[in-house]
Amino acid sequence: MFEQETQEKLLKAMLGRMEPGIAKLEGSFSYDVSSALSVELAIAYAQLERVLRLGFAATSSGVYLDRRADEHGVTRRSAAKANGEVVVTGSAGAAVPKGTVFATGAGIRYAAAVGVVLPAEGRAVVKVEAEKAGASGNAASGTITVIPVSVSGVSAVNNDAPVTGGADAESDASLLERLLQRVRNQATSGNAAHYKLWAMEVEGIGDARVFPLWNGPGTVKVVVLNQAKRAPAAEQIDAVKAHIEASRPVGAMVTVEASQETAMNVSVQVTLSSGYPLEKVRTAIQAGIQSYLQNLAFKDPVVRYTRIANIILDTEGVEDYTALTVNGGTANISIADGAVAVPGQLAIQRAGE
Repeated sequence: MFEQETQEKLLKAMLGRMEPGIAKLEGSFSYDVSSALSVELAIAYAQLERVLRLGFAATSSGVYLDRRADEHGVTRRSAAKANGEVVVTGSAGAAVPKGTVFATGAGIRYAAAVGVVLPAEGRAVVKVEAEKAGASGNAASGTITVIPVSVSGVSAVNNDAPVTGGADAESDASLLERLLQRVRNQATSGNAAHYKLWAMEVEGIGDARVFPLWNGPGTVKVVVLNQAKRAPAAEQIDAVKAHIEASRPVGAMVTVEASQETAMNVSVQVTLSSGYPLEKVRTAIQAGIQSYLQNLAFKDPVVRYTRIANIILDTEGVEDYTALTVNGGTANISIADGAVAVPGQLAIQRAGE
């Protein structure tokens, strides 16, 4: 629309409106004045095109998408901090104050949520929370091993279990999806669409499936995924339960569960192009499988063997593959209703080795 109003088109129109006999050649007063003005008008038309796009949810972004969503009661989910537990060891009676900092080898920092005193055995469990909100705060077990500022009497720290619950601020794509879900699937009086909206209003929740009457009249089951399309942490499940309980109609019996994860274990032999390291190819294949499975979550209940094969063959550095199996077979795998397929083990080696 407005993008058609180019500087050249505007200049030609302006010169065409001048009276006959007025000098219009390049370098003339009329041409130079019109040329400068046409540039500014073209910029204004470009801004009008941007304003027009920002006015529609499907082409809006940032704060302008927030404003459109707010008109329908949909608010962008803010980033959430990861939390979990670490095991601190040291001398009996050593104090670990609230706020004591621990970290991973990569420098992700966590603060003690409560203060503790090490008992006689010199070992205590301490609840921690990531200093910064976001998915970067999630940590695998055994990775929080650093004490940046020494604490008297404390010699070591480790996390036996993963630290989870960290989530980035909701993306424009996710916010738009929830907005369209509310507008196109009207949630009223506690219908299935309403329960899905309530679940997805909780920070860190990326999708939900609703099963009405799953255990008889008046029962509803809500199965949820986090933003990484994996089973959420227990704290997130509790948050969804609490939010739905505060919103649901009187009399409904609601069950909230994490989606059951079904691991996809892949084994394959690959022929690589010269100079391509196996580990680099492994990382790329893992990323491709993860992206594929995330796109399937709660949308398609079948993991297709041929799609896994295509991911491997389309990976840079892979010339061919043999002996590909997914969960030990060469057939498509059906995922149970409400479950989610997640990456499992990837056993990969060079063909002929």
